Amino acid sequence: MSEHKKKCTESVPFTLPTLALAKRLLGCELVYEPDDGTMAGVIVETEAYLGPEDRAAHSYGGRRTKRTEVMYGKPGHAYLYRSYGIHVCLNVVSGPEEKPEAILIRALQPTQGEQKMAKNRGFASTDGMTPKKRRSLTNGPGKLVQALGIPFAYYGHDLTEPPLSIRWRPAKAEDEIASGPRIGINNSGEARDYPYRFWLKDNPYVSR
Repeated sequence: MSEHKKKCTESVPFTLPTLALAKRLLGCELVYEPDDGTMAGVIVETEAYLGPEDRAAHSYGGRRTKRTEVMYGKPGHAYLYRSYGIHVCLNVVSGPEEKPEAILIRALQPTQGEQKMAKNRGFASTDGMTPKKRRSLTNGPGKLVQALGIPFAYYGHDLTEPPLSIRWRPAKAEDEIASGPRIGINNSGEARDYPYRFWLKDNPYVSR
């Protein structure tokens, strides 16, 4: 087993409160290691959802379905869902067991396997790409899952285990992080204004 495919043995802070974890994930690396080559990117944007009390959360009101079941389990597992039945999005389950909270990974800055990401996104190569086009590979939640080629079968996967894992990096300083309202939740009442989206300031891969 390669060095990168060993189980993460670092102290993984998935048990942090959801809002704190959403910021702690910034600067960490999301890694997918299929047999045909590793792809990875630094997490530059996240979005937190605080469970039954949060009208924008899939588990609002204690909703418990086949789709949301993983959110009721231990933190640090992958919650994958299809947005509008098309785009697959990746979330990190957070909060204590039976308190279904999650953090959406909104954008990545590629660090490894960018050529393969481009092919997964339907481009022949990154050669000759403009900076704007390169950013478009992973500057959105559906885009990054497609770019890494993460199968829906990883729903419920333990994110300390390869081939889909998070490599922990030193925490970013508070003055490097910005926050604001979440995106695309206009029908969620007052929850649409909660400042639960976090991103690395001035990073060009942030989705918006």
